[in-house]
Amino acid sequence: MRSLVDDLTGAVSGEVDDSAAARAMFSMDASNYRHVPKAVVFPRDADDVAATLRVCRDHGVPVTARGAGTGIGGQALGEGVVLEYGRHLNRVLEIDPERRVARVQPGVVLDTLRAAAAEHGLTFGPDPSTHSRCTLGGMLGNDACGSHSVAWGRTADNVVSLDVVAGDGTRLTVGPGDAVTPLDPLDPDDTEGAERIREALRTLTRQHLALLRTGFPTLPRRVSGYALDALLPERGGEVARALVGSEGTCVLLTEATVRLVPSPAARALVVAGFADDIAAADAVPQVLPHAPLTVEGMGADLIDILLARGRRPSALDALPAGRGWLFVEVGGDDPAEARDSAEALAAALARETAATTSVTTDAARQRQLWSIRESAAGIATRMADGSEAWPGWEDAAVPPERLGSYLRAFRALLAEYGLRGIPYGHFGEGCVHVRIDFDLLTDDGLRTFRRFLTDAADLVVAHGGSLSGEHGDGQARAELLPRMYSADMLRLFEAFKAIWDPDGLLNPGTLVRPRPLDADLRFSGPVRDLPLTLRYPHDGGSLATATRRCVGVGKCVDTTTGVMCPSYMVTGREEHSTRGRARLLAEMMRGETITEGWDSTEVRDALDLCLACKGCLSDCPVDVDMATYKAEFLHQHYAGRVRPASHYSLGFLPLWARLASHAPSLVNAALRAPGAARLAKRLGGIADERALPSFARTTLRRAWRRRPTPSRGERPRVVLWPDTFTDHFAPEIGVSAARVLDYAGFDVTLPRSPVCCGLTWISTGQLGIARRVLRRTLRVLADDLAEGVPVIGLEPSCLAVLRHDVHDLLDTPPVPALTLAEFLDREGVEFPRLDVPAVTQQHCHQHAVLGHDADERVLRRAGVDNVTLDSGCCGLAGNFGVERGHYDVSVAAAERVLAPAVRAASPGTLVLADGFSCRTQITDLTGRRSLHLAQVLDHALGTRTWSRPPTKE
Repeated sequence: MRSLVDDLTGAVSGEVDDSAAARAMFSMDASNYRHVPKAVVFPRDADDVAATLRVCRDHGVPVTARGAGTGIGGQALGEGVVLEYGRHLNRVLEIDPERRVARVQPGVVLDTLRAAAAEHGLTFGPDPSTHSRCTLGGMLGNDACGSHSVAWGRTADNVVSLDVVAGDGTRLTVGPGDAVTPLDPLDPDDTEGAERIREALRTLTRQHLALLRTGFPTLPRRVSGYALDALLPERGGEVARALVGSEGTCVLLTEATVRLVPSPAARALVVAGFADDIAAADAVPQVLPHAPLTVEGMGADLIDILLARGRRPSALDALPAGRGWLFVEVGGDDPAEARDSAEALAAALARETAATTSVTTDAARQRQLWSIRESAAGIATRMADGSEAWPGWEDAAVPPERLGSYLRAFRALLAEYGLRGIPYGHFGEGCVHVRIDFDLLTDDGLRTFRRFLTDAADLVVAHGGSLSGEHGDGQARAELLPRMYSADMLRLFEAFKAIWDPDGLLNPGTLVRPRPLDADLRFSGPVRDLPLTLRYPHDGGSLATATRRCVGVGKCVDTTTGVMCPSYMVTGREEHSTRGRARLLAEMMRGETITEGWDSTEVRDALDLCLACKGCLSDCPVDVDMATYKAEFLHQHYAGRVRPASHYSLGFLPLWARLASHAPSLVNAALRAPGAARLAKRLGGIADERALPSFARTTLRRAWRRRPTPSRGERPRVVLWPDTFTDHFAPEIGVSAARVLDYAGFDVTLPRSPVCCGLTWISTGQLGIARRVLRRTLRVLADDLAEGVPVIGLEPSCLAVLRHDVHDLLDTPPVPALTLAEFLDREGVEFPRLDVPAVTQQHCHQHAVLGHDADERVLRRAGVDNVTLDSGCCGLAGNFGVERGHYDVSVAAAERVLAPAVRAASPGTLVLADGFSCRTQITDLTGRRSLHLAQVLDHALGTRTWSRPPTKE
């Protein structure tokens, strides 16, 4: 084993990683399967790809190519060497707008190519829902399609030529057409290999013309098997097209030339409502004559799951009445033409199918509507009742005119087996995605799994369809190919693979001589009985079940938008993604590759750069909550051990703040002294680059006791939550909030004694203390809660504990805690208009748990022209950015969007940030002062009812 890794390390310029962490993270993709590789290679160039194959051939070790790892068939998994293209081979090499082609490396992300092409008014047609992270290599491997394939075809329809390394090491260019040429004409081995492959393909085609012409079903989404009919002379003998969809079993890709298509200048979206998804499917033939760009379908059960997550996206209000919908996009040379086409289609559907319709031309609203459909791959992995659902029968396709019939029979088959699934997908091409609540944990469940898949395969073949219409076969469906193809065709598949990969080292067990579809499941195997302290109320009290939430769709490796995952956005390393960490935790619970349980250094190191921002709780389609899992791990890992210094200095911040409040001037003076500050940072595990905060000269509680007693008669009462940050560092925010609430007509009180949410102990994994603190807090609030008095919080992270984390620690009813904006919005409070522009940095925990819609509405009513930045986490994230060793990542996270946006804001633009960490980071990096919403509204009132306390010295 060491010999293989040593030889690889000596042969390639990229990284070779055979660590337990790498082998664990790359043992799974988005499928049901698990294969632990011997090593992972990250090639830097085409020579590295060829060298890796050469070394693996010498050792007789298989090679599996991997892009983003979002495939659902299991074809990106292998027990030999995994070639991970995304880290280095990820560039667009050339855009030729005249020829409308692009040259790309296999690890380039689709959206990166589309952005480069868009500069020339072009795009790459196929666009899977994972377009923000899927790679072109993966798309070529699976023959990916996406929603626009109804207009622009599959990936196979958009390939010109491929640079590849065949399984015998020959380096070739295949295409255009039937060309098979050596990459280096002066290399005798490549020249000889190219001639051998070219003649073998011609012979295979010539000897089997009848079979190639009659042995394939005719439908737009036939992705299963090898596309050998592309070799037919009447099809141009397109070798590159025949290799697209071969799932890494024939060649390793090093470069691709692909076609681009003109992007419509304007688009409009028609949404048509029907009685159910079957009625929507029946209407597809009425849509296709209108030359749509997309025809996507879904049913109301998908909406039910979305609502079960606790949030109602505003886009749902734009859906027309119905229980099933078609999303149909049309294009035009200008907005008027697009709208006219959309309205004509809507009128035709209303007339011919009695559909209810809406037409949307606003680009932002279209994106919101599309987000519902694009989230389906993740949210459909949990049923509305929280039970698990899995791929397996994921993307079958039938001729579009037979889709309604197929869906009726498929739903009847589900009912026959007592299974539930939620179909949705590319109805315009007859392709249906579905996750099904298979029991993959018991022997009886696995027998049902196999029987159902066999019957489902027969059903789709009876409708003239394909087992796979988008994701390829992989281990999930290749065993079922004999139900779709004749024995002669399957022998032809074997012969085709042997031409390219005579020794069978490229992705063995896929397509040809496949592994069983019910073997190697990632759910089988041991589950360690490790102690837990959190409740995991949504996962049956099981961390193993919680980690199974991650199904690998990889939204956490999308670096373009959202909060999740800030550390990955900085480092680009799998171990710093939500998915990578979830895989490590799952393997820790399994106990095979990660063997040391809570003592694991692999898990500890991966979680070290987790900012505990909770972005994954909302951005991950299946609500992975890595901040909670990190708290559990730290609690268990450091049980009975000396903790990092920052756990004592920052974890116990509420205690230190209370002590400092007795002599804040003295404490601040001491912390400003250079020698004392350096010593405090060293002892406290605090980054040298960070300035120590100053404590307020008086706390909010003390200022509260000095306020004039209002005499306004009987008014409704609210409790203002005096969190540690407001109370001890920014009491002026609490004062502003009290003035705003007084203006709104409420008597404002503070809890009868000090309270704390325990956040700093949660984030440092000191959960026993956090539980005790929360219990005491709830006792203090008991009378107010019993009376139904609203609790209003000002620090989003503390409020998120009361709304979410409290239930992980305690079995307690929901705490009626609201943000200031939520309360004011609910009460319909109006404010004098400020008429000022603003930019807002939304706190991560607010994004994840509380939401920001109410803030937007309140700001609009106050005349604030606000732009909420799509900036992700500020990077400070409580204790994270203050801790030694985290400064560079913390700053890099802020410099991605936040800091440049604040610097670019005009002096007259308000900068809003409700989170203490966000305000601190903004000030430290830009010098700009940022305001809490309470301060902005207080300014709008322009009144002062009691003195603002001094804030800092």
